[in-house]
Amino acid sequence: MITGYTQLVAILADPIHQVRTPEFINAIYAQQGDDILMVPVHVGAESLEQLWGALKVIHNFRGMVVTVPHKGVAASLCDEVSELASVVGAVNVIRKDKDGRFVGDILDGEGFYAGLLGQGIDPSGSAVLMVGAGGAGRAIAYALAKHGVSRLTITNRTVEKATDLAKKLAKLFPTLRVTGTDIPEGKFDLIINTTSLGMHESDPLPVDESLITADTIIADIIMKPRFTRLLKTARNKGCKVYLGESMLEAQSHKMAAFMKMGN
Repeated sequence: MITGYTQLVAILADPIHQVRTPEFINAIYAQQGDDILMVPVHVGAESLEQLWGALKVIHNFRGMVVTVPHKGVAASLCDEVSELASVVGAVNVIRKDKDGRFVGDILDGEGFYAGLLGQGIDPSGSAVLMVGAGGAGRAIAYALAKHGVSRLTITNRTVEKATDLAKKLAKLFPTLRVTGTDIPEGKFDLIINTTSLGMHESDPLPVDESLITADTIIADIIMKPRFTRLLKTARNKGCKVYLGESMLEAQSHKMAAFMKMGN
């Protein structure tokens, strides 16, 4: 029941229709008996800073989740970010402290990794291809490197972003074989799509179909549709697939707890 005591949290995105975070977060708060409600907020990049100031003055606002395309800009607007968020250059969860400061962190990487383990997939020692070098991709790449993948190939529409991320990871993890490229080659144990390609039925595959073989694990972090074109293609080839909701489910409890920490 929504009352005058209800505290608000939000998810910010553009577009917003694909988000499933409110389903998970509101269920967690209800289960815990918290009078907190998450609402979806559709805001474009051009209006994010304006909205930011408005959220700061709402007394019963507790925090927010941010997703495409706001993760990078949101990090720059926060009053404080975690060490990992600073390295990655993005946030996906923010809490409002008692003094009104916005404190950000990014949970995509550890959420993705925890979801893999929950599906019985241990990526350590694997050869991984990751498509996309945005906020979620950077966090996932960091987590995969931290947890011991043997080879990481990063591809991105703007190849400079992929090569820049690869250079940063190489400095942080000297034993990791990591490259950024626009044309991935070779065989991979795990292929991950961290881009928005797949949100629409007409979207092309984010990778060349020849890279998808029956013994390749295919992961997509898109929430809606549940089965993207990439996942359907992989399933038809007999691949084990990892759905976006697995990552969200794994990190939702962490997100819910983080947004409560400031009050």
